[in-house]
Amino acid sequence: IEKLVAGDDFTDLVRITPEPADEAVIELAHPRTYIDTIKSARPTSGIRQLDPDTAMVPGTWDAALLAVGAGTMAVDKVIAGEARNAFCAVRPCGHHAETARAMGFCIFANVAIAAKYAREKHGLERVAVVDFDVHHGNGTQDIFWSDKDLFMASTHQMPLFPGTGAQSEDGAAGNICNVPLSAGSGGDLFRDAFRSRVIPALDDFAPDLILISAGFDAHTNDPLANINLVADDFSWATSQIAEIADKRCNGRIVSMLEGGYDLQGLTDSVEVHLDVLMDAGN
Repeated sequence: IEKLVAGDDFTDLVRITPEPADEAVIELAHPRTYIDTIKSARPTSGIRQLDPDTAMVPGTWDAALLAVGAGTMAVDKVIAGEARNAFCAVRPCGHHAETARAMGFCIFANVAIAAKYAREKHGLERVAVVDFDVHHGNGTQDIFWSDKDLFMASTHQMPLFPGTGAQSEDGAAGNICNVPLSAGSGGDLFRDAFRSRVIPALDDFAPDLILISAGFDAHTNDPLANINLVADDFSWATSQIAEIADKRCNGRIVSMLEGGYDLQGLTDSVEVHLDVLMDAGN
């Protein structure tokens, strides 16, 4: 992604380096005890496993603070009108981090924190997340579950890690829209899911801001799952979200990177995702 955005096609892209998030901001989605547990788990060398999938190295804590800080800074810029939309190329990803549990490569719930920050700092009432990562965003769902003014729509392969995301999981206030896809599904079924369920639910929610959990591991070449999307499918999905953003919230979108493990597929998908966002911002 860094090489991509350094190319001639992205000379108009405004690039900003975030500041690390204050730990108090992380408390919008995670209890203090959990933050302290993660902080104390920092290794001084080598690797420390938090679970079989999720590990920390000496730089993980700092990277996690920057990832959260990228999301909140992007929210600030978009709400202030300094940018119409933003994409945060971050690691660690965040959508599997539950209220008090790191998992699935995720330490802090970047998108969920950004959503709560938008309400706490800027007074927005209704914030939506659209998650098209191939894995269900169980952490975002966990944090949003009981809050009627936080909405999440997710397309994902099922059955697959983390084992959540059934259509029946719809939140305490009907504020969760899960659209599971079977292994082998391609762009036609993905687009049908967006047209029939994700976009209508997002439109009905009428958000003041849309956040995207932009995972690109549903790409057909990705090694971690079995959904067969191509870059054009991600471009199309981004344009559909942008249309609702134009209609409902003055085009305000903050997109945050989640999964993507085939490097060429990731690069191609991010390229078209950025193309749509930059066109929408003009």
